Amino acid sequence: MVAAGSPRFALHTLGWRAFQDLCAAVLRQVWGQSVQAFADSNDGGRDGAFYGIWQPPAEPDGVHSVPPGPFVLQCKHTKKADATLAPSELEDEFTKAAALVERGMCGTYVLLTNARVTGASEEEIRRRLRACGVAHPLVWDGQWLSDMIATHRGLRMFVPRVYGLGDLSQILDERAYTQASVLMASAPEQVATFVVTGAYRKAARALRDHGFVLLLGDPAVGKSVIALMLAISAADNWGCAAIKARTSEELVQRWNPHEKEQLFWLDDAFGAVRHEEHLTHAWARDLPHMMSAVKNGARVVLTSRSYIYNEARPLLKPYAYPLLHEQHVTVDVADLTRAERQQILYNHLAAGDQPQEVRAQMKPHLEAAADAAPFRPEAARRLGLKAFTSSLSLTRQGITDFMAESPQLLRDVYDQLDANAHAALALTYTTRRDGALAGLPSPFVFDAGDRDIVERAGSTPGGVGRALIALSGTFLRLNTSVDGQAYWTFHHPTLREGFASWLTTQPHLLPVVLMGMSDQALLSRTDCLEVSSRQRQGTLLRIPPPLYQATAQRLAALRQPSGRFESWQQRYDREQSVLAYLGKNSGQGFLRAYVSADPQLLDMLLQFGSPACYDPRPPVLARLHQAGLLPEEARQQAISRMMKLAVSAPDASWIEDEDWQKKAWHLLLTGEDRDRLFAHVRGELFARRDELLGGWLAGATGDDDDPVEDALFWYRRAFEEREDDEAAGEFDYASDLYHEGRQGLPPSASDENWDRGAATTVNVRTAGEEDAPARRSLFDDLDW
Repeated sequence: MVAAGSPRFALHTLGWRAFQDLCAAVLRQVWGQSVQAFADSNDGGRDGAFYGIWQPPAEPDGVHSVPPGPFVLQCKHTKKADATLAPSELEDEFTKAAALVERGMCGTYVLLTNARVTGASEEEIRRRLRACGVAHPLVWDGQWLSDMIATHRGLRMFVPRVYGLGDLSQILDERAYTQASVLMASAPEQVATFVVTGAYRKAARALRDHGFVLLLGDPAVGKSVIALMLAISAADNWGCAAIKARTSEELVQRWNPHEKEQLFWLDDAFGAVRHEEHLTHAWARDLPHMMSAVKNGARVVLTSRSYIYNEARPLLKPYAYPLLHEQHVTVDVADLTRAERQQILYNHLAAGDQPQEVRAQMKPHLEAAADAAPFRPEAARRLGLKAFTSSLSLTRQGITDFMAESPQLLRDVYDQLDANAHAALALTYTTRRDGALAGLPSPFVFDAGDRDIVERAGSTPGGVGRALIALSGTFLRLNTSVDGQAYWTFHHPTLREGFASWLTTQPHLLPVVLMGMSDQALLSRTDCLEVSSRQRQGTLLRIPPPLYQATAQRLAALRQPSGRFESWQQRYDREQSVLAYLGKNSGQGFLRAYVSADPQLLDMLLQFGSPACYDPRPPVLARLHQAGLLPEEARQQAISRMMKLAVSAPDASWIEDEDWQKKAWHLLLTGEDRDRLFAHVRGELFARRDELLGGWLAGATGDDDDPVEDALFWYRRAFEEREDDEAAGEFDYASDLYHEGRQGLPPSASDENWDRGAATTVNVRTAGEEDAPARRSLFDDLDW
């Protein structure tokens, strides 16, 4: 099903260089040849060319019968929507064409333009080109280009910005149109300003060829935008039903083995602004199911900030990380060539609301701005908007400082907003309506807590409503959930983080804002460490001591069974989040408040499981011991528990020497305790070796990575270091027996459901060569 009439794309909204690149991409797809696009420097009247032997294209609708070469391509772009190209505008091109023919460099001359070309004009242009000696002149206008874009799906996948340039109903079938429209409605400006980078091309190939890609990078470098464009392209190319899941559990629940074409897109897979351990443990558990889905035709796109993934990686199960590692595209500022950075900056400025005179003042400094380090597309977007640049100095230094995204600059912007805007942003930041909705509902119904925030900000409900509309497109974005509910959210995560940083300077708002946070926001965006301690990357707010007691009571309540219907897994995940918070984000003062608020805490902590290095409870015990809040009786019970697991599992967590593993037990154990553990393990193995081996083999699999073999390795090495060669030899012998006993055992589901031979590494950390300096600046027509 398609809309009536020929498609027409808004090609005039492109810059001159983006149009030239689009033309080259169209001809590569249509001709099936390696068309070369030239930079503007010394191009000799050629925007592109093709040399060599013509190879018949694989596409059935490709150009099979062609005139003789060599071919010269010339692009003429106009920023006027309904412009008509006249022969008089091509006088310089006719002169250059004659020179190219004289040098033997032009047999066929192809003129491409986004303007309209009348029949009379086309005839006159072709006559003039023949008079210059061109054997075969071709003139293709904007309608021809639009028709080619609509015809070739493969082209649209690798030049996906065209989705934002025209009427989707004219190029997609009914199902893909519905899916793509929903995706684009969530971020139309991101589609309109998208630039195809090397990272995107590698990601698209990985998704096409292998069905899975993990996008890693710093904040604001474009991970989510790439994922969005991949989802739209998948709906077009493969008819994929695009599902934006929130967790691995939701992916598993919504995967339909009988629906071959599903695309799952998960942003911030391991935490939004900092690592959330319960999400990582869930991925370790659910990865075999995800890989089964991929093997059966589903496609999966994950994103994560690099620093979060680096924390998550060691906590993934041993078999899980290699699968992720084999299939990832890293999105990093180093991946952007100079031309890509400039095009990103151009697109955002062209799509922004800066007056023409401001863009004219900026233009001489924009090449330097594109070279700013670090370069972030989100900073480019803000440069194009008046809301962020009211006090910007339009000098080279001022613009490059802005692009480097100094946090102080963003705080200054928030300072300049009025009370209504402050109240609207605070409500968006703190909304507790986070069941199935990821933001502030629209329309919004105020409760008592919301009114308190509004009053403290000095606003009114009516003022908030007007501010939400005014902030749309700059600070906020109006999204739509899968069930049709509209909601407000921050336009970009870094804007939310910047607002949190600003809130720390607003004592009249901070207490209410904290209490208004969702449970997930409280656990993932705050800490309760000492004022003088260093803040973890990704922490947005530091809760002050006067709020410790109230915060502790709220977190303690999260460990209790919920009155609403929820699965065991949901309750488990909540408890894991609280434990991770206590272990990493709590200082002595807050721990004291929490122990008082949760009298059942110690009993739960002492039931840690194996392997203990993956369980969040020992780190909390260690933190309590370090703070002087762990009774000696409880510490001894923890040691007894570890002593039991050390043999029965076996679990060598208490001696493994990786930094991320050793912290808890190095704090909990004294030298005497460690000696007791060594003596216990030694004695039990010598006395019960055959019995223990039988128990270990009963639960073994044929996987390459086996926890029992790992533990036996650590024990052998530890006893060697203690110069107990007899015990070390015994563990070496036990390891050999265990290894022999595992021979022939079937692998677990993770190995059965993933074809390791099909995995490929896609890594784009090394940027390609920079484009040669162009005589004509890419920003030349920005203020036209």
